[in-house]
Amino acid sequence: MDYFPGFLSLEGRRCVVVGGGDVALRKARLLHSAGAALSVIAPATSPAFAEYIERHGLFWTPREFRAADLDGAWLVVTATGKPSVDRAVYAASAERQLFCNSVDDLANSSYITPAIVDRSPLVVAISSGGAAPVLARSVREKIELMLPTQFGRLAELAARWRERAKEQIDSLARRRRFWESVFGGRVSDLAIGGRFDEAERAVADLLVDFTDGGPESGKAWLVGAGPGDPDLLTVRAVQILQSADVILHDRLVSDEILALARRDADLVPVGKSPGCADYTQEAINDKLVGLVRRGKHVCRLKGGDPFVFARGGEELEALRDAGFAAEVVPGITAAAGCAAAAGIPLTHRDASQSVVFATAHGKDSVDRLDWPSLARDRQTLVFYMAVARFDDLMNALIANGRAADTPVAVVERGTTPEQRVVRGTLGQLQMLKEAQRIESPAILIVGEVAAMGAGHLEAPEAANAATVPQASPICAKQIL
Repeated sequence: MDYFPGFLSLEGRRCVVVGGGDVALRKARLLHSAGAALSVIAPATSPAFAEYIERHGLFWTPREFRAADLDGAWLVVTATGKPSVDRAVYAASAERQLFCNSVDDLANSSYITPAIVDRSPLVVAISSGGAAPVLARSVREKIELMLPTQFGRLAELAARWRERAKEQIDSLARRRRFWESVFGGRVSDLAIGGRFDEAERAVADLLVDFTDGGPESGKAWLVGAGPGDPDLLTVRAVQILQSADVILHDRLVSDEILALARRDADLVPVGKSPGCADYTQEAINDKLVGLVRRGKHVCRLKGGDPFVFARGGEELEALRDAGFAAEVVPGITAAAGCAAAAGIPLTHRDASQSVVFATAHGKDSVDRLDWPSLARDRQTLVFYMAVARFDDLMNALIANGRAADTPVAVVERGTTPEQRVVRGTLGQLQMLKEAQRIESPAILIVGEVAAMGAGHLEAPEAANAATVPQASPICAKQIL
């Protein structure tokens, strides 16, 4: 962060605004609304500013700025529109170790004023670090639409019950659950709807439940993190990330996704690397069940979808066998996400009427596949975790009747900024891997649709007729 965010207590503290125009008036209003004892330094003011000063009894010194005007101040704003004056105010502030904001002059500012959404006592501040104030205001407008005008009343209600909840609920974790129930359930709906008396009674009832409810019970979620892009997470997945105590995450879950977790959550990597058995599935199951048994709220965060080649079914069974329920939150599986990012339709009425997902992971997986069925024409095959077995897949499909010139596409690190798409034919697959140095994570798409998506949808006949002597990487951003 270029700037440390914080909320200042200015009640009764002397703050100085240098300047008398409309911009200075806007800053004065903000400071006065926060309870500051405001002093205005300006040889003249706009009519609106003069009326505001008179109405609120502010202290106005009608002359040019002097460095001594800052003696005894806590905070300074300068908005004169005169660079020489604003620089002088900033220099005098720095000498006195005061924070100073020079409006629209980042070089002469030691703090910046954020865009503000005011639902007092709930206040949201948005900053771009001075780089793009209009963008910050645009974000503010979106948040304004999201937060009802009565949202602040919910914070007021919480303030009235905070000490009582602290006295009656000893456990910090259980107290957090109480407030999550307040803000995420019926109490919130009542307060936002203006039914404040009912909301108060609902808080009282909820507090009784949490006081008399016995020990805190654990909870588990099996959550799909999608193919990699944080923007492809479901709303429910984000909600769980922001409420879970512990997040057991796969190796390929990105730092950007993990950054959405609650700040004090424990992030525990339990991913399995190819050829590495540091965490067996049994060990993951035991860890998950053990944490829930200890009363933790646990998010098992898995790449893609929990129930598509992610062994989520085994983890769900382990939890149920131990007597615990779990919520399953689907995610966009890699086949759908990576194909879409590469512009490849998995089905197409002229080329493919079905799609099959298969995995080539594990030493026996290739041998157990139904190759005659997979080698049929006019269907799309998507292989997960297949990079190490490209040669075996190519030979098995061709041996069972799939044409060597069938189009293929490999989507490497799909949906991420590092995405790469390599195209060619089935008979070239192993050569493509070596020539293009294809690495996991990647999915393999086999079928006529794999020739589509490079800027437009080609006719299947044209795609089949084309020969690709050597494939080259294609950036997804060039395709879309």
